Amino acid sequence: MTTLIQAFAALPPVAGHGPWPRRMVDETIWEGLAEWLSNGHGTFLSLWGDSEAVHMALLDAPEGVSVASLACRPGRFFPSVGALHPPAIRFERAVRDLSGQIPFDAPDARPWLDHSQPYAFLASEGEGLHQIPVGPVHAGIIEPGHFRFTCNGETIVRLEARLGYVHKGVEALMTGANLERAALLAGRCSGDSTVAYAIAFSRAVEAAGGLKIPERAHWLRALMAELERLANHLGDIGAVCNDAAFALMLAHCSVLREKVLRACAACFGHRLMMDLVAPGGVRADLDGEAAWRLQELMASIRAAFPQLVELYDSTTSLQDRTVGTGVLKPELARQYGAGGFVGRASGRAFDARRALPYPPYDRLRFSIPVLTEGDVNARVWIRIKDVEQSLGLIEQILERLPTGDIFAEPTAITGEGFAMVEGFRGDVLVWVRVKNGLVERCHLRDPSWLQWPLLEAAIQGNIVADFPLCNKSFNCSYSGHDL
Repeated sequence: MTTLIQAFAALPPVAGHGPWPRRMVDETIWEGLAEWLSNGHGTFLSLWGDSEAVHMALLDAPEGVSVASLACRPGRFFPSVGALHPPAIRFERAVRDLSGQIPFDAPDARPWLDHSQPYAFLASEGEGLHQIPVGPVHAGIIEPGHFRFTCNGETIVRLEARLGYVHKGVEALMTGANLERAALLAGRCSGDSTVAYAIAFSRAVEAAGGLKIPERAHWLRALMAELERLANHLGDIGAVCNDAAFALMLAHCSVLREKVLRACAACFGHRLMMDLVAPGGVRADLDGEAAWRLQELMASIRAAFPQLVELYDSTTSLQDRTVGTGVLKPELARQYGAGGFVGRASGRAFDARRALPYPPYDRLRFSIPVLTEGDVNARVWIRIKDVEQSLGLIEQILERLPTGDIFAEPTAITGEGFAMVEGFRGDVLVWVRVKNGLVERCHLRDPSWLQWPLLEAAIQGNIVADFPLCNKSFNCSYSGHDL
């Protein structure tokens, strides 16, 4: 297997692809890479198709990140990666629906996005089993998804989620779009991660064109990203507790989250900071009054948050619901390359800000909290620790924010670029091909692609009543996943 990786690394990189290499491979190396993944080496990041080839992104390959590209056989066939490495199965189903390329020997040939035909849910065998269908329309104001529970009494034997109901055709809409239009689309993949997506798209375009942006723009991007992370974690902590019938935490956390969102609106003109990051830098600056307001916000949260942490930790009824519930085994988190709080609550210490550092995180002090219990409680605690880290990062950024310009106008960029950015859920991945300032192909991958299947695994053996709690502790994106 070492020889295969060496052979892959020895292939000439495709010209104009940055910052990591893309290489054209034959079927032998393609299948060898799938076997390499199946043997526990490296991490599968994503798989997508275009008119020329199918592409697979890998982490812990020779250069840290690598992209392998394979020209399909006549009839648009290519060897299935999912046949050897299950995390690729869902990606291959999407590729078949979106690009028309067909993985042969694939373990699951069901359509992913076509809801016009009957859907064969996976079967379970045993005495006394019954099914509970839930969704896609739900009682709350949430996105649509269908969950099919197979149960023995109250115990869940199997859960299968069917998604794709909010497929928006983002990647198709990007084709032919100019950079400004494409950046707006990227920022709307998942509204709660609009900053993370916009940064990832912008960094991919900048890598494609070798565009250097002003230093102040890097720091303002990080400031917005940490404010986004802070707001979402505060909201999630309260929402998880609410699903465990402890509404008091939801009330207090919602107040703090609202303070963050109002500060974002006052400082940047938008509660979610949408459309403020674009290729070339950022489109909104921070003045002295706004910086002072954010410093006051940090002090306010630092004063209130420790009491909420103590309340969570000392409430027995909460611990009874969260400890030992919805356990995700570390080996599964590793196999699926689970990012964010899902992965780090199950022992996978990956954070793109540290593993693949980008400005200004390469100059900031912060730690990556990791636990191994893998239950709902661990996912709450990772969020709590992340809140503390984000507070520290925002304070550092405000203290060290450089002066200068915030935008460098991109010229008629031509090239291919790849970026990974740490959003609040985990790593957001963007690959883009640009010609004369127009997008020819863009692939966006939400961390939820690799987390939804893990929710199905984590819920097994739990009772039906604990599903909302487990589901919220994962908080996977429907919209980001369905694109």
